[in-house]
Amino acid sequence: MNKLINFKINGISVAAQKGETILTVARKNGIYIPTMCYISKTSPCASCRMCVVEASGVEGFVLSCNTPPTEGIEIITNNDALQNERVNIMKLYDVNHPLECGVCDKSGECDLQNKTLEFSVERQNFSARDQHREIKHWGLIDYEPSLCIMCEKCVHVCNEVIGDDAIEVKFGGYSSTIIPKNSEMLDCTFCGECIAVCPVGALTSSGFRYRANAWELSRIPSTCAHCSAGCPLEYETRHSSINGADEIFRVKNNFEFSSLCGAGRFGFDFNNRTKSNESAFNKAVEALKNAKAIRFSSMITNEEAHILQILKEKLGVKLFNEDARLFGEFMKSYSSVSGKLHHSGSLDAIKQSDAVIVIGSRIATDNPGVRYALTTASKHNGAKIVYAHPMEDALMQNVMTQMMKYEVGTEEGVMALLAHEILKDVDLDESERAFFDELDFGYLCAETNIGEEELSFMSKSFTRAKKRTLIIGNDLIAHERALNIAKLAALIEKYSDFSLVVVPRDVNTLGVSLINTLDPDEKIENVVGYNAQGDFVISSLEGADLSVPALNQQEGTFVNIDNRVLPANVALDYEGYTLNDIAQALGIHKKETFEYTQELNKKVGFKAVAFDNLENFLSPMGEDDRGYLLDEVACEANGVLEEIDDLPEFNGTIIYQCDPVLQFNNYTSKAKQLPSENFLRGSAQFSVAARISDGDMVEISFGATKIQRKFKLDDELKGTVALNPTFDISVDASRYRFEKSKIVRVM
Repeated sequence: MNKLINFKINGISVAAQKGETILTVARKNGIYIPTMCYISKTSPCASCRMCVVEASGVEGFVLSCNTPPTEGIEIITNNDALQNERVNIMKLYDVNHPLECGVCDKSGECDLQNKTLEFSVERQNFSARDQHREIKHWGLIDYEPSLCIMCEKCVHVCNEVIGDDAIEVKFGGYSSTIIPKNSEMLDCTFCGECIAVCPVGALTSSGFRYRANAWELSRIPSTCAHCSAGCPLEYETRHSSINGADEIFRVKNNFEFSSLCGAGRFGFDFNNRTKSNESAFNKAVEALKNAKAIRFSSMITNEEAHILQILKEKLGVKLFNEDARLFGEFMKSYSSVSGKLHHSGSLDAIKQSDAVIVIGSRIATDNPGVRYALTTASKHNGAKIVYAHPMEDALMQNVMTQMMKYEVGTEEGVMALLAHEILKDVDLDESERAFFDELDFGYLCAETNIGEEELSFMSKSFTRAKKRTLIIGNDLIAHERALNIAKLAALIEKYSDFSLVVVPRDVNTLGVSLINTLDPDEKIENVVGYNAQGDFVISSLEGADLSVPALNQQEGTFVNIDNRVLPANVALDYEGYTLNDIAQALGIHKKETFEYTQELNKKVGFKAVAFDNLENFLSPMGEDDRGYLLDEVACEANGVLEEIDDLPEFNGTIIYQCDPVLQFNNYTSKAKQLPSENFLRGSAQFSVAARISDGDMVEISFGATKIQRKFKLDDELKGTVALNPTFDISVDASRYRFEKSKIVRVM
C-alpha cells in the first residue's frame, strides 16, 4: 500500500496519497479553494494563480493545483493576504473584458462572472489600451479573442484528453491569443470539448450562439446514444418559439471528469417528429400477428429488447439481429475459456493503463470514448500503446508507440502470435501449451506480416508496465474465425495481467446480446423490421410504415462498454405510438416501457432495480454513479482452442467499411450540424490500382450490394485499401468489414 502523507488544511487533519496535490486533497475533504484554470482530467494549467494558499515554512504563496503536500505541513486556504491576492487577480482578469453579459452565451454560468461577484470586484483599478480582436469562425466552433482570459484549459484538454493537439497559445503578453496549431483553420475532430471547458464565452458553438440564455434552458441528464461508450450528457431544451414545440438547443457534459465526441455534442437532433397514425398502428399489429420474424437493430433500449423477447415467445417468431448475435457468440466463446460472462476491463481501466494493445478496430472513429481513454493513458501515464491494424490512422499518431500493420483477414494468426508472446513464460495446462507448441511461427509471421522482432519490441516496451489492457474491436467479432479469436483473448486475460475490453459496435449491442435469444438472419418473407429492414418497417427513421420514438425521446437503459447499465431520459416528447403500445395490443400489459427495467434477465447480471431508482450523476470527485454494474456471472470453462485455420489472402481493390469522424449511423446522418461527407476515400496507390481519379463518381460492388460514391484522394491513407462510409446506408452487420470489391468509374 502507498504510504499516506498526513498534513493539515485550515487546522483539519487530512491525508494524501502519492501523486495527489494540495488542491485535490482539499476537494476530497470538502474544503473550498477557488480556481479558474484548473480542470480535474488534465495536468494543472497553473496559469490563473487563483488557487494560491499559504504553507507553513514556505515564503510567499503556493499554487495548490500543482504542489504535492509534505508530511506535517500546515496549509491555510484563506486569510486577508490571500483574499487580497485573489481580488487583484480578478481585477486583472476583468481588464477591458467586454461587459455584454446580456447577449453572451456564457452568461449565467460564467466563471469570470461568478468569481467577480464572489470577490466583490465592484470597480476597475487597472486598464490597458483596448485593441480590435477579430472573431474567428472555425466551423462548428467560434472563437472570440476579446473574451478570452488565456486560462489554457482548451489547449490542455485538446492535447491531453482528446488527442487532437489542434490548438495552441500564441504568446504576446496582453495580445496573447488561441490559434490553430500548424494550420490557418482549425483542423481537428470537432469534439467541442474546448467549448465545454471554456470558463467564459470565448469558445462557443456556432450553432448555439445567440440562441438562448443558460437560465432559459431545462436540463435533462441522459446517456449518449451514438456508440457503446455510453458517455454521460445533458440535453438542454426549450420551446423554439412562443407557441413552438420544445427543441434540444444544445448538449453539455460534466467536463471536469467526462468528455464527449462531436457526434454526442452536436448530433442531438435525431428525434422523430411524426405524430400518431392509428391506421398505421393497426397495420403494424396485424403485421406482427402474421410475421415469421422480427429484424431489429441494436439502436434500442434494454426495455425494448425485452419486449421483443416477450413477443418472440408469445408469437413464436424468430428474432434477427446479426450485430448482437455475433457479439453474443463471441462472448460465449470467450466465456468457455475465461469461466465468466463479462470481460474484465473498462474505460477507466484503459485510462489507468501504462501498456495497451488495440487490435481489430479503427478505434478513433469506431469509439471515441476509447480513443480519449487511450490519450489520457498516454499523456498522463506515459502508456506504451500498440496499435494493430491493416491500416494506419492519423488520429492515433499522437498516442501510439508501435504500429503493428498486419495483412487483411489474418486476425486469427495475429492473435495467436500475441497470445504466444504474452504467455510464453506462463504455466499453462498441457493442452493449452500444446496448442502453442504446434504453431507454425514461420507461416504465421509470413502471412500476417508480423515479425518476431515486432513482438519482441512490444514485450520490451511493456517490461515495466503494471497495468495492461487488451482492446478487441469489431473486425475480430465479425471475423469468420471469431470464436477461436475469442478463446485466445480469454486465454490472455486468464493467464496474464492484461484486463480485456471488447468494444461493441452500437450503443446497446451488449445489452441486446444478453437479453435476446437471437436466430441467424435468413432471407424469408413476412419479416417485421424494428429500426431495421423488413417487409413492414416500424422505425424512428424516415420512411417507416409506423413511426416510433428515437432514443432521445424514451426512458430506458443501455449497457455500455464497461458492463454498466445506464439510464436514458426523455429529452423531447413523442406524439405517437411506442413498441409498448403494440405489445399492449398483442396482450402484453405494462402501462409504461420503463416498468420492464426491473424485470431484465437476472441470470446474465441485471439487477431488480426500478428505472426511477437508477442514479444518473458523477460524484464531486468524478466517480461514475450512473445506473449499476452488471453482476459477474460464472460460466462453465470447457472451451478448447482450435488449430489455426489457413490465413486468407485479400488481393485487388479492398474497401474497409468505416465511418468518418462525427458519423456513426442513420441517426447521426440526420443531424444538421454534422458533416455528411460520404466519399470513398483512398490513397494514390489505391487510385492507381482501381484505375480511378480524384473526384470520379464510382460504382462499388461488394457481396450483393452496389452503391455509388464520389472518390476522394486522401494523403493520410496508404496502401490499396480505401475507406467506405456506412452511416448513410444499411450494411449487414455480420459481414467482416474488409471487403473485396469491384470499383468502376461511372461515366
